[in-house]
Amino acid sequence: MSQRVHFGAEGRERVKAVQDGRNGRASRTREEAPDRPGVWSAYGALLQHLRKRAGLNQQQLGDAIDYSLEQVASVEQGRRPAKAAFTRAADRVLEAGGVLEVLQDEVDRAKLPRFFRNFAVIEADAVSRCDYEPLLVPGLLQTEAYARAVFSGHCPPLSEEIIDQRTEARLGRQKLLDRVPLTELSFIINEEALRDPVGSPEVMREQWLRVLEVGALRNVEVQVVPACRGFHPGKNGAFVVVETQDHKHLGYFESQGVGCVVSEPTEVSTFALRYGKLRSQALNVEESARLIERMVGET
Repeated sequence: MSQRVHFGAEGRERVKAVQDGRNGRASRTREEAPDRPGVWSAYGALLQHLRKRAGLNQQQLGDAIDYSLEQVASVEQGRRPAKAAFTRAADRVLEAGGVLEVLQDEVDRAKLPRFFRNFAVIEADAVSRCDYEPLLVPGLLQTEAYARAVFSGHCPPLSEEIIDQRTEARLGRQKLLDRVPLTELSFIINEEALRDPVGSPEVMREQWLRVLEVGALRNVEVQVVPACRGFHPGKNGAFVVVETQDHKHLGYFESQGVGCVVSEPTEVSTFALRYGKLRSQALNVEESARLIERMVGET
């Protein structure tokens, strides 16, 4: 049952994205109202089957993995996504042989906004990723408090449950920073994006320190475009360029709840050219780190 759900709705969505890419078109998916992703229901049905096979009721399973009856019931009914700790514990207690853990990445990915999910699949297997962001700290660099402040400012307002889910999903994507084999990562951020107060001064200080911490990793480069730079190729907006495992290059950009994966070679080449220009006009890695360190010192 889990395979039919997983390779049905979600699978068709991915196939369409690939087909659009092969035809040289941009894949666009508008964000829709929150729903229950099919993979959550599939996971829940599988969990229920494994629990009954083990001869346990929901309360007994909850006691064994240190979760409440309500939490187990919500996961089985597909109303709530299982967290990684829940999955590890349930897989162990139910002697599932890792079948629940196989679904965890898909469960986590379904917490993301619908418009971003196709790109999240591409991003997860990228060998290199170059990210330009003029307005906010890039998601892969965000702290929990900063990400939560971003989602809390959503219009129309998101429920606390959705804010929690999207924050967890954003932090989960940060596995890309240090996964093995390492992914080459480059971030170019406008100085205005770093200085714009998202959350309290304490949130911003923690965020600057996090950018410095990640920027020190040997597979990561962080550069800042100074506020006095004037017009530059990034004025058209944020974008990402990725290289896949089979060395294809794709672009991505989003705005107002619409995400766009770009595969047309000439368009992706334009993205790469703009990124190269931005790299040359931004402060170098060392200068960028010193600028952020000064910002930390000012608080």
